[in-house]
Amino acid sequence: MNTIVIFFQIVGSLGLFLFGIKLLSEGLQKTAGDKMKAVLKLMTKNRLVSILTGILITIIIQSSSATTVMVVSFVNAGLMGLTQAIGVILGANIGTTFTGWLVALLGFKLDITVLALISIAFAGPLMFSKKAQQRDIADVLLGFGILFLGLNFMSHSIPDITGNVDALAFLSAINNDTLWVNLLCIILGTVITMVVQSSSAAMAMTLTMAYNGWLGVTAAAAMILGSNIGTTITAYLASIGTSTTAKRAAWAHIIFNVFGSLISLILFHPLLALVNWITPGNIYALSGTALSSQLPLFLAMFHTVFNVINTVIFFPFVNQYAKFIKRLVPAKAEYDEGTYHFKYIGGIFIDSPEIYMLAIRDEIKKMANLACNMLTRYRGMFNNPSANMESDIQAMKKDEEYADQMQEQLSDFCVHLLQDSQTPTNASSLNCLIRVMDELESVTDSCFNLTMLSQRRFAQGWVFDEETDKDLKAYQQIVQDFLDYIRDRMDKTLTKAEMQMANEYEEQINSYRNRLSQTVQERLSGGKADVRVELLILEKIRHLEHIGDYCTNIAEAYHQAVKHTPMLQKRSDKSVSSL
Repeated sequence: MNTIVIFFQIVGSLGLFLFGIKLLSEGLQKTAGDKMKAVLKLMTKNRLVSILTGILITIIIQSSSATTVMVVSFVNAGLMGLTQAIGVILGANIGTTFTGWLVALLGFKLDITVLALISIAFAGPLMFSKKAQQRDIADVLLGFGILFLGLNFMSHSIPDITGNVDALAFLSAINNDTLWVNLLCIILGTVITMVVQSSSAAMAMTLTMAYNGWLGVTAAAAMILGSNIGTTITAYLASIGTSTTAKRAAWAHIIFNVFGSLISLILFHPLLALVNWITPGNIYALSGTALSSQLPLFLAMFHTVFNVINTVIFFPFVNQYAKFIKRLVPAKAEYDEGTYHFKYIGGIFIDSPEIYMLAIRDEIKKMANLACNMLTRYRGMFNNPSANMESDIQAMKKDEEYADQMQEQLSDFCVHLLQDSQTPTNASSLNCLIRVMDELESVTDSCFNLTMLSQRRFAQGWVFDEETDKDLKAYQQIVQDFLDYIRDRMDKTLTKAEMQMANEYEEQINSYRNRLSQTVQERLSGGKADVRVELLILEKIRHLEHIGDYCTNIAEAYHQAVKHTPMLQKRSDKSVSSL
């Protein structure tokens, strides 16, 4: 019965420790959420900066698993290359050693219950603040407090076995410094880390058992090597069902950690000797209480030295390593050509919408480029009856359907993020992105409808007079310029001057629309015009004017202005009716 109680005490304290890490990680991600894009820009500069960025992010969010899953997510979204991703992964392995130092220096040297209660005391009032930023800070402080409490409970839950002969005999076998025992400890460390899905928690457990005399130098060090392998499971699970590039990033993480652990096992004793030389005192000369109190610090140093050496070995060969991973995980077609699939990575560690919003914004830029290309293709066939109309229509239809798929999938995901949005700023940004996608999809609808009007014109042999032809070309050019202007400023907060330029574009478009519409009315009133041709011209004018309205809506969305309402309902013209 006593054994069952002890078991649940250990599991409960571990759960409290994990919950503290989760709260701490989420709070730090929310606090630093607005900086995510700046951090991403740092990642893509060079290999050294990528490694430093990986170290920094992992120390900040206190989770190498969160960092690697984030990297896989960025690679999956096309925001980061494999080489940069490998650099960040190398850095994450160094950054994760911070938790070991935190536990070794504070967990066993001070009364961490006092630290925990102080942290929770400061968090209490902030939890009820009306300001989101202060509530985020409360999560960070509360996370630290619960983490320390969990560590304290874990330390006191592990029983004293000095009087238990059988337990001492078993631990003596475990701490026997042989190759097979060390391999067993590596496997044990791997399994524990896979189960709890946190190398920080596994490290805390290892240090706690070492402090309480359960593990010796070699057994504890081998378990740390195993935890480095086990932590790769999170990124691997996150990469399932993602793009080939994302799978490559996950495998780069796995192979790097496994290779490093195997090399360290081969050079196990020289590595331990190096750590013993760096660490004050001689760990092998200590025993009993002196050994137990010094061992956590020694193991924290071992964890750091192992990961630093592993990174230094791999650093000169990052490019070659990336090529090897590409050969190991070859590209393959995952979906039918021409269909859109937005792949995203979810996970218990990624709770910050900013991470996903980076990928969504990148997809919106692609959607804007698609809309610009469609309008350019239409203008190329406007006055060219010899063009391969069927081929152009099929291409335009394919692009329009692709834009529909983009809007549907991206908007659905934005709505999902809105339901879990952690700050009002995120909610406002997500609503802006949904609106922009809706407007861009409407632009592609209008481009396709303009193409269908051109097909009907050429099929019927209708000819525009020279003045109308010239005016329509000028009108289309202004609309194209406006759409390109918006595309080039996509994902930026438009300044007052840029918004004024957008309004000037709209005024020009409205002026052309009024003049062209008036000319059509005059020709119809004269009774000599072909009614069907004039109605087709009015349809072209209407769709071009709508594209201008949609561009204004996008500009105002990014300028955080009141939504501009088009003169005609944009959804009423999803398809062109017969004249």
